[in-house]
Amino acid sequence: MANHSATKKDTRQAAKRRDRNKYYGKTTRNAIRDLKATSEKAAYDEKLPEVASMIDKLAKRGVIHKNKAANLKSKLAKKKA
Repeated sequence: MANHSATKKDTRQAAKRRDRNKYYGKTTRNAIRDLKATSEKAAYDEKLPEVASMIDKLAKRGVIHKNKAANLKSKLAKKKA
């Protein structure tokens, strides 16, 4: 266990960030799953930009790697075509 006050604060901040990143990651995975389950082309076209934006935000925050984000978006765009 940490003894310095700065280390204790860092531990609290890391826990907050971990919970927040977990939430954003799970929300994005659910959005991707729902998008893949969409059978109507119009609904798919409408939701794709929102999901791509969520994926970009995960990469920007460092939750996922930028190449993984690019691969996810590429697969979703390929399914659209």
